[in-house]
Amino acid sequence: MKTKKKKSGKASKLTNALVQTASVSVTVFSIIMLVLNMPIVAYTDTKTKETENISIVSFFKRAKPLVSIEGELSSITVSDINPDLVTPDFSDGLDLPQIIEGQYTVLFLGFDEESLNHDVNWIVQFDIAKATLNILQIPRDTFMGADGTYAVSATGKFNSVYRQNSSGGSPIQSVVNAVQDNFGIPIDAYITTNCFDIVDMVDLVGGIPITLDQQMMYEADKIIPAGYSVLSGEQAEWFVRYRRTFSDEGDIGRVKNQRKFLAAAMSKMLNIIEEEGRLKFYSYLKEIYENKYILTDMSIEDISKVADLASTIDMSNVNVYLLPGEGADYYPPNYNPSEPPQSVWSVHKQAALDMINEHFRPYQLDMGLYNSAIMELVTDYLNVSNDNASDNLEDIQNGDEKTEMLDDYN
Repeated sequence: MKTKKKKSGKASKLTNALVQTASVSVTVFSIIMLVLNMPIVAYTDTKTKETENISIVSFFKRAKPLVSIEGELSSITVSDINPDLVTPDFSDGLDLPQIIEGQYTVLFLGFDEESLNHDVNWIVQFDIAKATLNILQIPRDTFMGADGTYAVSATGKFNSVYRQNSSGGSPIQSVVNAVQDNFGIPIDAYITTNCFDIVDMVDLVGGIPITLDQQMMYEADKIIPAGYSVLSGEQAEWFVRYRRTFSDEGDIGRVKNQRKFLAAAMSKMLNIIEEEGRLKFYSYLKEIYENKYILTDMSIEDISKVADLASTIDMSNVNVYLLPGEGADYYPPNYNPSEPPQSVWSVHKQAALDMINEHFRPYQLDMGLYNSAIMELVTDYLNVSNDNASDNLEDIQNGDEKTEMLDDYN
């Protein structure tokens, strides 16, 4: 009969030492994790001014390293909330600082190469109670007045509000002020990006699948073929900036065209979550944030919550609206007759207010003509065909959009 050999004293001591080391390591790790997750850090929200104790982990999640460039938005109080809809005990369950309970509104700006002119202007509003998402497209050429209150007087265009910076604070605050004064839509947060950052973001997620009825020729050697394609980052930039053959509508044609990209991008987001999982999707958000492809006053935790909210909304409940108006000529102060006038988008004020009241002020009382700073350059309308230019993202994705797009390709 074989008997087991006793371990040598040296081997036994080594085993005991390893066990002790492992035990100490686990204990230290557990203590560190416990401390990191204990609510021991006093944190004051810069918007609500409320202070709470949070964990160190939560503190770093809420850190906003991208804010320093633009600054956080000034807090505002809205006095025209509908008391029949927003009662003192009303809560929508969204764990984010909101100006109006029940909705969350983000201003998205896309800048040109110089980072001065914001040529893409979207107001993205979640109605949490109704599980809907409405997007208002403000054409870059929207006329904002000739006195320089909002825009550079030489152009009068919305896309120069940032450059004019008439708020006395940060440039982004000037854009937010212009939106709130003219359109009566409170802005909770902002996101900005540059046209060249679109390239990196699209490449990061592996491209954006899209189907085109006809080829798009951005330039002679920059062509997106007809049919199904997965847009690279470079092609995505061509797509959102394309306007060459929109001869009748110019920038308005590009604005409408961008809806197709928006539908494709949202579909891509939902596919990533479904096929690769939320953790992978969050890793993309983290990389976009850390590489500063965007600037925002939201933390990575805030962005994750907004992305979670967006992922719960069916594409049939996402609608995109164009600010009503028509093209017009603007002759700026000290106009030189030898030069052409500025081509601007003159807002149809009543039509704009009707649309905004119905779709972008769900918990506020209706805004009247005298409550808005909107300035009409043209009052004798020649074209009202764009006053109801809206589309549903599911219809766009299925090729059933109401608004004509992509109909002038080479």
